[in-house]
Amino acid sequence: MGRVLNRLSVAKVANTKKPGYYADGGNLYLRVAPGGSKGWMFRFAMAGKTRDAGLGSFPAVSLLKARKRAQQYRELVADGIDPIEARKAEHDAARAASAKAMTFEQCARAFMASHDAGWRSSRHSSQWRASLATHVFPVIGALPVSSIDTGLVVQVLKQLWKEKPETASRVRGRIERVLDWAKVGGYRDGENPARWRGHLDHLLPAKRKIRKVVHFAAMPYREVGEVMARLRSEDTAGARLLEFIILTACRAGEGLGARWDEIDFERRMWIIASIRMKA
Repeated sequence: MGRVLNRLSVAKVANTKKPGYYADGGNLYLRVAPGGSKGWMFRFAMAGKTRDAGLGSFPAVSLLKARKRAQQYRELVADGIDPIEARKAEHDAARAASAKAMTFEQCARAFMASHDAGWRSSRHSSQWRASLATHVFPVIGALPVSSIDTGLVVQVLKQLWKEKPETASRVRGRIERVLDWAKVGGYRDGENPARWRGHLDHLLPAKRKIRKVVHFAAMPYREVGEVMARLRSEDTAGARLLEFIILTACRAGEGLGARWDEIDFERRMWIIASIRMKA
């Protein structure tokens, strides 16, 4: 090195309040702190300002390795590139690449966790988790979310679309929402391969063309009295629930999820929260 660093000189630095600098040449220095710790430093000037770029601590970084790094930095400076900014950009790119390495399952679970407070009900939340765990994770769950494309989405949906089109449609929508979340979060780029209109609608048939929807027959209103009498003769929670639903003309899910705090007994009124209503 340009100046010999011996135990005596280090001891002198350790007894002062200022660090000591020992030049190796080519803008490479060994910085010795007052406490005795040592590290390599590359000093350069750019745009009229002098900057110091750390090259690692000694002896973790050897003199040979420090000289190689200093040579790389000298080449950057010669090209008009700030080594510190170049290193920061490199680290940022590495972090971005690491973030995009998140799997689809990791993104899906993060999405569901962030939306827990907004689900219509615990049942809705459990349906989300069960459908993804059953139909999606086994196929694409372990893949990087950035790699999910149209072919993989179709692979998930193709057979399910034939057998259970309604379930498949919901699964598709859930995949689409997870991928949208991943894009906003910076984990993937490009268009959403799970979107329906103008995309998957060209690859998969419409639900109505696969299986005709058959609704349950409605009860003739003349039979309601007889059915109510039969319900009142049964002392079960199911009978009370069906009686309640008939009397209030509400949907089954609304009746099943009814809460005491929704009912105003003084005004004889049941106020259903909008988040629990299909309308």
